[in-house]
Amino acid sequence: MTIVYIGLGGNLPSIAGAPEATLASAAERLASLGRVVRRSRLYSTAPVGFASQPRFVNAVVALETELDPRALLDALLGIEREFGRDRSFSVPNGPRTLDLDILLYGTEVIYGTALQVPHPRLTGRAFVLAPLSEIAPDEPVPGTGQTARQLLEGLAAGEDDAVRPMESAIWRAS
Repeated sequence: MTIVYIGLGGNLPSIAGAPEATLASAAERLASLGRVVRRSRLYSTAPVGFASQPRFVNAVVALETELDPRALLDALLGIEREFGRDRSFSVPNGPRTLDLDILLYGTEVIYGTALQVPHPRLTGRAFVLAPLSEIAPDEPVPGTGQTARQLLEGLAAGEDDAVRPMESAIWRAS
């Protein structure tokens, strides 16, 4: 069994409802791929890149799984499709119902065309590092020589509104 950290995000409604309901339902679906051992709070985050869109809701889940990295990626893409994600017609960094990313897969480093682990943009994304640091602050990020908390602390300050924790009865109840 390997502990995998999965980033969840979305800013459009899905069949489950508003983005926070989508993330709560997606976290429940992740349990079918192994055992969810930890979950961060939800975070309201400013869009990156394509700014003319609603704020995102993000979280990170720690999943203990027996799936190999490629099988896990395929399962995550299937869950995204269940919630209405269509990757064939999307704007880079644009709005979406659900995004599931493998952030860390144990201590593995993977450089494939379809899958790169650690996630290639992990170190520069506060919207991923904040929830990851909440549930695994001392988790080393392979290839960086730093922990999740150190990477978050190293990001530029001054973006107080970019990533902020949010309360959600839906998330707590799931």
